[in-house]
Amino acid sequence: MEEDIKSFLNYLVSEKKYSKNTLAAYRNDLGQLADYVKSQGSVSSSGFSESKLNAQILSGYLQSLRVRKYTPSTVARKIAAAKSFLKFMVIRGKLRSDLAPNLASPQVSKPLPKPLSVTEVRRLLSEPAKQSTVDAKRDKTMLELLYATGLRASELMALNVRDVDVKRNTVRCLGQGSKIRVVPIDAPVSRLVKEYIDAVRPELLNDEKETALFLNRRGERLTRQGFWQIVQGYADRVDLRGKVTPRSLRHSFAAHKLKSGADLQSVQELLGHAHISTTRAYTQVELRP
Repeated sequence: MEEDIKSFLNYLVSEKKYSKNTLAAYRNDLGQLADYVKSQGSVSSSGFSESKLNAQILSGYLQSLRVRKYTPSTVARKIAAAKSFLKFMVIRGKLRSDLAPNLASPQVSKPLPKPLSVTEVRRLLSEPAKQSTVDAKRDKTMLELLYATGLRASELMALNVRDVDVKRNTVRCLGQGSKIRVVPIDAPVSRLVKEYIDAVRPELLNDEKETALFLNRRGERLTRQGFWQIVQGYADRVDLRGKVTPRSLRHSFAAHKLKSGADLQSVQELLGHAHISTTRAYTQVELRP
């Protein structure tokens, strides 16, 4: 079964373009499924023994997850991984029928996004300007650009210099599923990015071949984890610890856009949401001044 899982993960990389974090979750969840199936004697040396892998086995697996007292959201994630894998096995001819319908996902109520207030965003964005270091100037640019575009942290860190068009005031972003979207930015933010590229980034740069827009102190592409730590540092300084994350700035961008009159579909396109229902959740949040 391990080889079947490897084939499936390779498929997710090559065809679906899933991120490393998503792949790690799938690998962990499917490894748990494989362990259970093997414990029931339902795998032969050549892979699945289809006569033994049936609704009863899958029902037992679902029950084993409940016994472990996972949260409904965790169970739902594990079941979703199992369903995708089983469908893949049908496509590859390893199973004659799709067993996925035998796995019932629990109902999961998604919490509403938690945007910051406009005042809180202003406090956060103004904090880096209190220092004149190269790092602080970079941080100011990153935070302003994140709030101005609503990019995911991973998308922001993946930006290259060529992805920013300061003449047209746009940012070209490679989103989930390798979908490209072009996000407009306000002229002041565009000027800030240009100043960073012209005067700040060269001070961080060590290798002229480096294409990343945002660099760490070693002159390498800043990681998502590094950016998260930077955001947390400024959150601490403005007494917003526990409230500010890169995602909360994305939430704030969306909620504030809708509050100011932007239509739902345009915000959906800016955020790169596959379903408008995901974007609609921002209309239900209560914004503070």
